[in-house]
Amino acid sequence: MYINSMGSYVPTQRIDNDYFKNVNGLDADWIFQRTGISTRSKAAPEENVNTMAFAAVEDALSSLPYDIRDVDLIVHAAYCVYDSVATAAHEVQRRYDIKGAKAFYLSAACSSFVNGLEAIEGYFAMGKASKALLICPEHNTYYADESDPKSGHLWGDGAVAFFISKEKVADSDRKILGIFTEGLGQIGAGPEGVKLMPAEGGISMPNGRDVFMNACKYMEYALDKVLSDASLTVDDLSHVICHQANMRIISYVAKDLGKEEGVFLNNIEELGNTGSASAALVLCQRIKEIARGKKVALVVFGGGYSCGSVLIEI
Repeated sequence: MYINSMGSYVPTQRIDNDYFKNVNGLDADWIFQRTGISTRSKAAPEENVNTMAFAAVEDALSSLPYDIRDVDLIVHAAYCVYDSVATAAHEVQRRYDIKGAKAFYLSAACSSFVNGLEAIEGYFAMGKASKALLICPEHNTYYADESDPKSGHLWGDGAVAFFISKEKVADSDRKILGIFTEGLGQIGAGPEGVKLMPAEGGISMPNGRDVFMNACKYMEYALDKVLSDASLTVDDLSHVICHQANMRIISYVAKDLGKEEGVFLNNIEELGNTGSASAALVLCQRIKEIARGKKVALVVFGGGYSCGSVLIEI
């Protein structure tokens, strides 16, 4: 499986930590020390999941080596939705007149991007598709309760779009060497760890400590799984990109793996937690810093719980 092109979109507005003092009572320094976040991206009033998805697709189109209408599978993988019936997958299909393509929505919370890749891998293996578009737009601030001192200050907005093919299309393609995902609803707080109930307070994280502990453990677990399946070790990687939930989680993983934090690429300080788009968004933003032929792992943990990892040869 190959990545043919990738694109991203981040809203221009930034909300700094000082904003929350009068909203949920938290000091700017406390927020930074506990999360590593200084600012977070926030969509404008006229923006939503669909508009951010369109912008990410447009960014990816600039380097796509084939016509977008060659796509035969469109996957919207995220947990934020603008319309849970007319999904962003269908909106993109209509906008670009992509006839004959399968289109659907899936969610595994902040693991959704990697689960989306695995779903595409399955369609390719069954011979039911050969070129796919994976879109992952997250509009967290639409659902966030900023007055919540447990999680109201964490969230940022953003989107990614990845064009994927079963076979190599161009020399510029990046090869996907392995994908691993696993549902973890049976561990810890499980489905009670993070909630998104639009009519009942939006996004909440009532069990933050449980989320933290299991994210540390199972991102390492997912990384080990994808590397073992490829007969590789962490020493074969030039970079690791974790889900951008909390800088302390990333620092813990780096220390536990015996790796310098410089190996880990991040954007959480500026953008906050951009949900399931976060690790892929870092890759889009930092791709030019990674030499061709190097191997990179994206590692994620999502509410529910779930975990996953994808291994890419740049």
